[in-house]
Amino acid sequence: MSDKFCGLKCNKCGGYTVPPKKVCMECASEDMDIVELSARGEIKTYTVIRVPPEGFDAPYIVSMVELDEGPWVMGNIVDLDPDKATMDLIGKRVSIGHKVVKGDKFSAGDGVALAFKLEG
Repeated sequence: MSDKFCGLKCNKCGGYTVPPKKVCMECASEDMDIVELSARGEIKTYTVIRVPPEGFDAPYIVSMVELDEGPWVMGNIVDLDPDKATMDLIGKRVSIGHKVVKGDKFSAGDGVALAFKLEG
């Protein structure tokens, strides 16, 4: 698996679409190219999950991050004790990677999810 973080860049308006979709989320153009993204962003909001779905161990942190290129993505903050999460997380910079998520009885096997690590 590649360690590149990719999305689509619109050739009409310059907007970025993540995750990839058929049309640009800004102008609905279909003229887009796959590009490598910075894999960095800023935490906009988060929540600590204390009652997880089947197959997940709680607690863990789910966060919305605005990429440097503009789109927002959801993933887990993986390098912070959820019991130490405070409102100071909002606005912090993160780098974006991935982690394997174990499959359950309802899935077709293991999957991959975005994982955020605090910078600095």
